[in-house]
Amino acid sequence: MEDEPSPAEARTSAKTAPETPMIGVALGAGMARGFAHIGALRALTRHGIYPDIVAGTSIGSLVGGCYLAGKLDALEEWSRALNRRRIFSYLDFRVRSAGLIGGSRLAAILEEHFGDMNSEDLPYPFISIATDLTTGHEVWLRRGRLVDTMRASFALPGVFPPVSFNRRRLVDGALVNPVPVSACLALGARMTIAIDLNGDMIGKSTRPGEDYQTIVGFDLLGENAGDPADTLGRSSLAKRIFRRETNNPSLFGVMVSALNIIQDRLTRSRLAGDPPDIHVKPHVGHIGVLEFERAEELIMRGEEAIEQALPSIRAAMDILLPKPGQPG
Repeated sequence: MEDEPSPAEARTSAKTAPETPMIGVALGAGMARGFAHIGALRALTRHGIYPDIVAGTSIGSLVGGCYLAGKLDALEEWSRALNRRRIFSYLDFRVRSAGLIGGSRLAAILEEHFGDMNSEDLPYPFISIATDLTTGHEVWLRRGRLVDTMRASFALPGVFPPVSFNRRRLVDGALVNPVPVSACLALGARMTIAIDLNGDMIGKSTRPGEDYQTIVGFDLLGENAGDPADTLGRSSLAKRIFRRETNNPSLFGVMVSALNIIQDRLTRSRLAGDPPDIHVKPHVGHIGVLEFERAEELIMRGEEAIEQALPSIRAAMDILLPKPGQPG
């Protein structure tokens, strides 16, 4: 299937990028929940709202890069075709590695679609947020191979190995800036829209009969997960990591749950200092951060969140953005 036009090509002549950036969109971290960003961007485009700056952390970086590169259709098609078996076919488990998953199979997919495309070649400014594993510094990636910047941004510690980039070892940007509104503001956005995937506190409590969040345990080897050997083949390492006892999370579930707590608290702190003009929180708390097979629902939830926020978005645009004929 052919890629859709890039955002630059989709705009009419009256909506070309202004000299002063107007709208910045910050796409937050959230692993599988990041598919909600696809729906959010679809809804914004449908209403003629195009960001002049896109900043993304982790899965937000992946979706933001695909959006600006005109690859959103391909990403959506791929995501909707995912099931649990296919997900595991992409995971190359490693024993002696800096991460449980080597990431080469996923990297091959990205290479196929993006090749040597650079971040600076995109039609509008794009920032991937990563973390320097040595110093803990927040790193904004604006130049270099798009594949490398996206991989660095979603290199979840313990899961994917760090990515070497410009003599740094980089890991997931969610460790320092889960929803990068600050990057949009730094580049001069007059109005910011934040898509926060970890703010649905109500949804996190909607699974009845559980005393812990199965959504962060990724119940691959729970009672209803089917034959473990059929799912994971002969990978005893994977079985030890993902297997759980009844009414208890798995080892991996505990690790991801802890990261979720850190992200949520850090997001609140960062957004208190750099509050977005529009804070969109899709109702995705009931969906596991590794339930990639639920892409269809996640995309729908992202669209719904923008539709609900649309009156506020329009009102903010009327107040914050200059009218035609007015100076920027």
